[in-house]
Amino acid sequence: MSSKLPLASIKVVEFCQVAAGPFCGLLLSDYGADVVKVEPREGDSLRQWPPLSGGYSENFASLNRGKRSVALDLKTPADLELARSLVLEAEVLVENNRPGVMQRLGLGWDWFESRKPSLVYCSISAFGQTGPRAGEGGFDLTIQAAAGVMSVTGEADGAPVKCGVPIADFAAGLYGAFTISSMLARVAAGGAGGHIDVPMFGTTLAIAALQTSEYFGTGANPRKLGSAHPRNAPYEAFRALDGWFAIAAGNNRLWEAVCGVVENPRLLEDPRFLSPTLRAQNQGALKALLEQRFMIEPLARWLQAFAKAGVPASAINGYAEALADPQTAHLQLVQDIDLPGATHTSTVGCPVWLDGAPVPLNKSLPLLGEHTQVLREAEASRRHDA
Repeated sequence: MSSKLPLASIKVVEFCQVAAGPFCGLLLSDYGADVVKVEPREGDSLRQWPPLSGGYSENFASLNRGKRSVALDLKTPADLELARSLVLEAEVLVENNRPGVMQRLGLGWDWFESRKPSLVYCSISAFGQTGPRAGEGGFDLTIQAAAGVMSVTGEADGAPVKCGVPIADFAAGLYGAFTISSMLARVAAGGAGGHIDVPMFGTTLAIAALQTSEYFGTGANPRKLGSAHPRNAPYEAFRALDGWFAIAAGNNRLWEAVCGVVENPRLLEDPRFLSPTLRAQNQGALKALLEQRFMIEPLARWLQAFAKAGVPASAINGYAEALADPQTAHLQLVQDIDLPGATHTSTVGCPVWLDGAPVPLNKSLPLLGEHTQVLREAEASRRHDA
């Protein structure tokens, strides 16, 4: 099955640590690419992040399954030559260092461009390779802060908070993997490779299309609304008798269904609630009216009623509940996996199905520097070609 995956013939060399770059490499690996992860002698720092099961980081496993690992000291001439040999045998290089680091090491695009013009070279960094902030470092938190995400996250009167999922890291990884795949299509069609510059700051702004377009259209900063929506209501979290749930009634038909569920047709005639825009403008009053009704009956009753009425609704799940959802089982998202040392655990696999079936998961997990034979093979091939 793996030989049928779209990137099965592609070799990738990854010079990345922690999240954005490794996630990019993971996506390429999930689609069949042979990803060799070049780590410093002490390893990717993510290897130390808890939880540790049998001494192996579950966080590291989640972003590096299916890869092979070699450990090099890139500041030594011998290891630098080995790294160059690896790249010259590959189609793709991915790195997420600060701009200029790879060039100073002798592994920059400027070194490979003339030697392997078909190479697709992807650089992921905080602010991009050029510009007034290019030299700055950044992590998910600081990029969420800089790119506006924290200004629209949390309750209206609350302190700034970040999105609970590291979206700046993973948005950059997604843009990197998509652009690499696009460039590989260009190379396959007879074109040249090239240097991809993925700025986390830029990709985080780009996925905020609704917020930036609101600013362009109004000249005002979008504001924090908690779980509410700036243009639709009821579209947020509500409290029932024994728990919280969310409903998303994003149009007039669904609003009518909500009024039917709460058995209050008079709401349909209230001038404050005649359109999605009016309901959004008056959603504080609307929430108070609805929640007064919701809080006298249990959560299960409301979820059942909204499902019957066709109104999108969900309990506010934790990850334990989300991972136990019947749809999670149907999609075969949770996969058994063994960490080095025979520690049994689980992971979330590729969520995409191809040709009616889930993308098969490569469950191998690398020990630090486990695949040194890859270096010998690359060096031998380079000497043969020379």
